[in-house]
Amino acid sequence: MTKRNTRSESLTELQQAILDFFWSAGSGTAEQLREALQPAHPLKDSSVRTLLRRLEARGYLKHRLEGKVFVYEAAVAPRSLAARAVAGIIRRFCSGSGEKFLVGMVDEKVLSMDEIRRLARKIRSRS
Repeated sequence: MTKRNTRSESLTELQQAILDFFWSAGSGTAEQLREALQPAHPLKDSSVRTLLRRLEARGYLKHRLEGKVFVYEAAVAPRSLAARAVAGIIRRFCSGSGEKFLVGMVDEKVLSMDEIRRLARKIRSRS
């Protein structure tokens, strides 16, 4: 498998839209997905099927056969994918330090100190 087909590569906007569809719908066919992506992403049937195959090869989707039709569903939960994305950001931009990441989130006003405190309480309660 080429680097292009590995799970560690970030998702494109279209790939994210596809996963959003399956997270919302639960499962669906290539045709249902193609219709849901219109008009923001007008795609031919063959393009949709290629995207589905690639996302499945990367471990993001799985399928089952119902009659003659493939029915797809997400193979990874949104929270799990988000955690992996954040872990990659921490490795790339914060020298692997979660602390640097959180301080940066507060400094850039992405998270407030109150949110950090609530997170700290939740983490303590899990220990």
